[in-house]
Amino acid sequence: MRDLLDYRSEFPILEHTTYLASHTLGPMPRQAAERLADFVGMWAERGIRSWAEGWWASPMRVGDQIGRIVGGPPGSTVMQQNVAIAEAIALSCFRPVDPSRNRIVYERANFPSVRYLYQAQPDLEVVVCDDDEEIVERIDERTLLVPISHVLFKESEIQDVEPIVRRAHEVGAGVILDCYQSAGIVPLDVTALGVDFAVGGSVKWLCGGPANGWLYVRPDLGETLEPTYTGWQAHERPFAFEPEMEYASGAARFLTGTPNPAAHMAGTAGYDLIEEIGVERIRENSLRQTQLLVDLADAAGFDVYSTRDPARRGGAVIVSVPEAAAVYAELEARGILGDFRPGAGIRLGPHFFTTDDELRFAMQQIGEIVETGAFERHLGAATLH
Repeated sequence: MRDLLDYRSEFPILEHTTYLASHTLGPMPRQAAERLADFVGMWAERGIRSWAEGWWASPMRVGDQIGRIVGGPPGSTVMQQNVAIAEAIALSCFRPVDPSRNRIVYERANFPSVRYLYQAQPDLEVVVCDDDEEIVERIDERTLLVPISHVLFKESEIQDVEPIVRRAHEVGAGVILDCYQSAGIVPLDVTALGVDFAVGGSVKWLCGGPANGWLYVRPDLGETLEPTYTGWQAHERPFAFEPEMEYASGAARFLTGTPNPAAHMAGTAGYDLIEEIGVERIRENSLRQTQLLVDLADAAGFDVYSTRDPARRGGAVIVSVPEAAAVYAELEARGILGDFRPGAGIRLGPHFFTTDDELRFAMQQIGEIVETGAFERHLGAATLH
């Protein structure tokens, strides 16, 4: 078993940057460039044969790797471009929407992209709740779907999912679990949780890069539901080019058009590392380092926006300081990368390759920036990523 800090050599950006941004964009593994080169080589040398030699099956093959990380059995998880598309595909299974069951019970603190999707549907009623307890109270027989975040992006707080799933299933509603801020940093078993769908992406803790969203479908639903947001890869015999749809079995029926094998091949470099280390081991280290960040923030007199309960803490700690946007802009100018979110503060996300000294350095620099007023040259700074 390799020491966690031995993995620093896998990430080129760590050679010149204090990288605390895996909650927003995990650093590129060195192997990702080699796998993109493999894609280019296949395209150059194998041409059209590349589809049969791995490209076409990449959404299912790579989806199975994601499934292993989040607890989905083989054939239950497929790659999508992003979470908005994945949720749109899941929603399309229930078209036309029954007017007597058209409510989406939604948490205000979810990532807003998904809210935009549901609010754009004229036949849906979006019921917005303030927390996971209110979600349980508002679910009733009029509820169609409950999109819930496993870890909230601003608070980095783990949600209590089990009561939501239990209540939704009591009234015949479905649950879509957004695992974007948990997969790869918080142990997760979608099978044990019993969710109907799970979605996520690879931009963050999985270090898999963009265009690598994914969709898990509970296996029994993967044999019965029929998405209306579909395409030729969802067909049982796509290369027969038949005029009528016959859905493939399992989660493959939730695919759409031609896949993105370049992104899939690059993404496996990060997934391989997560599987090699193990999420349980990553979580143990994360809890220790996020507690260190909380302690450092307390010692500096800064407010901590995120939860102090380690059992509910995700992978990031959010530090609230005056003029946080400007403070973060100066922090980034000094080569310390995290991010800033309005209404929260500076988000710092250590991962398995982070050293304790980097955390101490980052907090020391925040203190110096605040104390000296070095942030003032960035007043009015806007969030750019």
